[in-house]
Amino acid sequence: MMNETTLTQQVVNVSKEIAGKLLTLETGRIAKQANASVTARIGDTMVLATVCMAPVNRPDIDFFPLTVDYREPMYAAGKFPGGFFKREGRPTDRETLVSRCIDRPMRPLFPDGFKEEVQVLLKVISYDGENEADICGMIAAFAALEISEIPFNGPLGAVRISRKDGELIVNPNADDIQEGTVNLTIAGSKNAIMMVEGGAEEETEEVILDALDLAHSVIKQEIELITEFRSVCGKPKIEFIPPAVDEKLQLRVRELAESRVKEANVILDKHERQAALDAVLEETSSQILAELAAEHQGALDRGEISAEDVEAAAAYKEQIASAPKQIGNIFHDLEKEIMRNRVLHERLRSDNRRPDEIRPITCELGVVPRAHGSALFTRGQTQAMVVTTLGTVDDEQKIDGIRPDFYKQFLLHYNFPPFSVGEVRPLRGPGRREVGHGALAERSLTPLLPSHDDFPYTIRVVSEILESNGSSSMASVCGGSLSLMDAGVPTKSAVAGIAMGLISDGEKYAILSDILGVEDHLGDMDFKVTGTRNGITAFQMDLKIEGITRAIMAEALEQARQGRLHILNIMDQAIDKPRESISPLAPRIQILTIPIEKIRDVIGPGGKMIRKIIQETGTKIDIDDDGRVVIAAMDEEAGAKARNWIETLTEEVEIGRIYKGKITRLMNFGAFAEIIPGQEGLIHISELAERRVNTVEDVVKEGDEVDVQVIEIDDLGRINLSKKLADRASGRTSPDEYRDREKRDDRNKGRGGGDRGRDRGRGGGGGGDRGRRSDRNRGEGGRDRH
Repeated sequence: MMNETTLTQQVVNVSKEIAGKLLTLETGRIAKQANASVTARIGDTMVLATVCMAPVNRPDIDFFPLTVDYREPMYAAGKFPGGFFKREGRPTDRETLVSRCIDRPMRPLFPDGFKEEVQVLLKVISYDGENEADICGMIAAFAALEISEIPFNGPLGAVRISRKDGELIVNPNADDIQEGTVNLTIAGSKNAIMMVEGGAEEETEEVILDALDLAHSVIKQEIELITEFRSVCGKPKIEFIPPAVDEKLQLRVRELAESRVKEANVILDKHERQAALDAVLEETSSQILAELAAEHQGALDRGEISAEDVEAAAAYKEQIASAPKQIGNIFHDLEKEIMRNRVLHERLRSDNRRPDEIRPITCELGVVPRAHGSALFTRGQTQAMVVTTLGTVDDEQKIDGIRPDFYKQFLLHYNFPPFSVGEVRPLRGPGRREVGHGALAERSLTPLLPSHDDFPYTIRVVSEILESNGSSSMASVCGGSLSLMDAGVPTKSAVAGIAMGLISDGEKYAILSDILGVEDHLGDMDFKVTGTRNGITAFQMDLKIEGITRAIMAEALEQARQGRLHILNIMDQAIDKPRESISPLAPRIQILTIPIEKIRDVIGPGGKMIRKIIQETGTKIDIDDDGRVVIAAMDEEAGAKARNWIETLTEEVEIGRIYKGKITRLMNFGAFAEIIPGQEGLIHISELAERRVNTVEDVVKEGDEVDVQVIEIDDLGRINLSKKLADRASGRTSPDEYRDREKRDDRNKGRGGGDRGRDRGRGGGGGGDRGRRSDRNRGEGGRDRH
């Protein structure tokens, strides 16, 4: 193991070999005006992370304004951005997802009540194609926070775990990720895993646990390096003192509201429960404010303070102004305490379910009549309408980034409109939450899709959340699986998802299945697992506490498995296998492979031939460089017509086969006929008919369609044809018939002196006829004599 520390001109480097790769952290060279900046390097992949803190300009803010933005500029890989402007624009989905992976584990580690604005910016400045930049960036961000003066209960580390050929791999390269059956991004502290994001190909719970164990061992090594880094260059942390709690006010809120909050907490309907809690808060706040006003007036009446006392008046004004916010915070903590205590001590939840109980589920199919596939999945007060659309190669999405460009054939989009939670807000483009939930659902379903060679469609699934009370992303997974089957996509198996939660007070704990929105908000863990009956396909976890033991994690995974099987059983009652055929509204796709040298024949000069086929058949045709042809049509007949046309264009001419040829040119020595598009052959004048042909025009004319047989392909590839043999093979002519006719013609030529004799006979008033009559008479007399 290499462990090196150098300090030169305020530039600090620390390095350590972790899992066979050298990790280097550096500060003091660039971006020195930030609160802290760190460049992390693995191989030739380098990421710059900066952190800055600023006072909040909104004193009434009730949340921690942390912003994390990760960017992958194209120059890092020596590439130009696509598009007209040749400049990076809005963040890509990948950049958004990586930003979320950095934000989620660090956010809980800032002190409670800390409200200063913190911005973490990351930029990939070099990418070598071997070492993934997202893990490098996560480490850089965690290290930058650790050496800054910003209060932060770190440090954290990050790692990716893959599994290939049965072996777990730490920080795999791109090929190992692509070929592996596990791909997990994991962040954690010295004591516990804090965040997991990733997918698997129906792996068991034990494999996932082993991956987490390996990840934590690597994270500890990274934390050792970051701790050393801070010891060399870290700034003193700003002392943060949380706002003091008014114990008298806290006690009064409890006296007035506790019993009523307990009553409201058991109301089943989400909106009714919230309305009841809001009413309790409003009445409690009004009474306390009235008591404060009465107390102030009493002090005035008793002469304890004077009306002219400016300081007393200012203090009272500040007290009245700050009381509603303090009451709201105390009320929130009281609601949280009551909900959690009921779960821990009574084993009952807000909607009176047991910890492992799942809400009622209904599944409906075909709810959108013009869609290729659709499903309505409802679980309690969470409802998702999921719609599947089948497209062609033209609908694939090109992904342009620092990695090699590629095309996506499966897209899943998640929409969360405000009406789903009874709110009013302007509609904008998809936010980080929508991108994250859509990616999780997409990752869940991808392992069960057929290969693109077997099912050559581009597939888009859209999840419209119509109602939400927790687990909407998991409803998208379940509805997506049903919708794909309804569309006739030959998925290998059904997929279901379940969101798990955790309530813990340090001694007791409860694992919750199918959590509500309030349980997500007030609980200690959000833990989503998707999969089939055989194993896990996607995994996402966020912890709000210091960590959980491996035993609790194993118990949560087993409880999630049981819940997943329960949901799959209900889904099977709606549809247990994909439909036999796709929707009649979906395009019909056919695939064939043609020789590479024949591609030019199908495309034609300047694309003339391919355009003609598309125009006349009404199909879409895509030809790959390897000769793979994809034909998409809205009906079978049009697709078959296009396919036959292409097969004809690309077929090889066979000796002895009869073709329908079209006469294209006439020459003195024969006629040329096109037997397949772009392929002509010569019918020599001697092969036009069984009889002797004086001129080609006596038998065929330009534009005629005739049957011809291929009799020879010479060394130069020239094709020789025979109409005579084709007619003979079809029974239209007989060589004996023509032989007899030729013999009679020869005899006539000998007696009549050829054409001139016949002309003279006709000119002599019918001598020719007399001669023919005498021949017949002689012949007849001869037969009589015999």
